[in-house]
Amino acid sequence: MSEFQLQFDALVDKYTELLVGDATPELKEKVTQYALYSFIAKQMPPLAKHWNAQYPQAKAEMKEIIEEIKRLNEEHRGNRNNK
Repeated sequence: MSEFQLQFDALVDKYTELLVGDATPELKEKVTQYALYSFIAKQMPPLAKHWNAQYPQAKAEMKEIIEEIKRLNEEHRGNRNNK
């Protein structure tokens, strides 16, 4: 891996940890997908709409990922506030 790739991976790792409380490889992948999809949906809504229509199963999986990330984030924030 290049130095930039390592540094960017560290950024994603820390973002995942701060967002959901842990940074396992699986969570990092889901957070990366969540972040990129959210960005595309905000910046290019027609593209996201087209993709959703083209790949309804993938849309359903993305919806599950978004719900999981939101749930994990709420739990993480709750745990931090209780300390």
